[in-house]
Amino acid sequence: MKYIDLRFLGHPGVIATPVLEGPSGLALIDPGPTSCLPALESGMDALGLRLQDVRTLLLTHIHLDHAGGTGTLLDRLPGAKVYVHERGAPHMIDPSRLMQSAARLYGDNMDRLWGEMRPVPAGRLHVLTGGEELDLMGRTLRVAYTPGHASHHVSYFDTSSGVAYVGDTGGVRKKHDYIVAPTPPPDIDLEAWEQSLQRIEAWHPATLFLTHFGPVTDVPTHLRRFRAVLDRAGHRVKATLDAEGTDEDRITRFVDEMRADLRQTMPEEDAQSMELAAPFAQLWQGLARYWRKRN
Repeated sequence: MKYIDLRFLGHPGVIATPVLEGPSGLALIDPGPTSCLPALESGMDALGLRLQDVRTLLLTHIHLDHAGGTGTLLDRLPGAKVYVHERGAPHMIDPSRLMQSAARLYGDNMDRLWGEMRPVPAGRLHVLTGGEELDLMGRTLRVAYTPGHASHHVSYFDTSSGVAYVGDTGGVRKKHDYIVAPTPPPDIDLEAWEQSLQRIEAWHPATLFLTHFGPVTDVPTHLRRFRAVLDRAGHRVKATLDAEGTDEDRITRFVDEMRADLRQTMPEEDAQSMELAAPFAQLWQGLARYWRKRN
């Protein structure tokens, strides 16, 4: 299995882009944001691969850390096609609403974090619904619709290798085996997430590939632990909604507690990269929105 560390903002272990090789060229899964394209290209060079040989871009979902650089890449790859879920496709064609939504979260840091997001021509999109079986790069890839983290999320299963590329559906995990549930607004749905995990389990994958970060080989243990983390996070945020104070107060307490817990487990550099992969304030915001919608 080959993948590239995109070294987001200079930090290792934040965003990983898998590379699939085949007789007809290369495929990239979640090529990352435009700000990381130099690292993507240098990472391919280090693997002895050429960017111009990429024929396919497979998106698990359209969040900027996964898909923001897609349109820019296509300008350099005139023959490449993009695979994306039908709910995400309109935002790849016209990313203006997506960028406006992201700007509410990131403000003046948008360009530093993500760079430009260029539109993808509609004719270069292959729209997915889930349930497809794709013959690409000499491989058979099964597609499942896996919402919960995002309403436009799909996962891919490579039948030849037994690897399931699950984007953010399988959580965020550091090498210290610390797991965080990525729950940013606006699409968190805990019931849908459980159904998505069951779809992934039905593939009986030998390995899960997490965009944040890398391969996990003990799949049953990881999914059992991730379910517990997601459930605990959900109930923790729900409890804060009954506490006194403003949302800003609740977020501050939540973030402080997360940061303190993290630094008991891993060095500062790793703790920083974990928070880059899953900004803690957003974890609270996404789950708070979920509970308030339910109520």
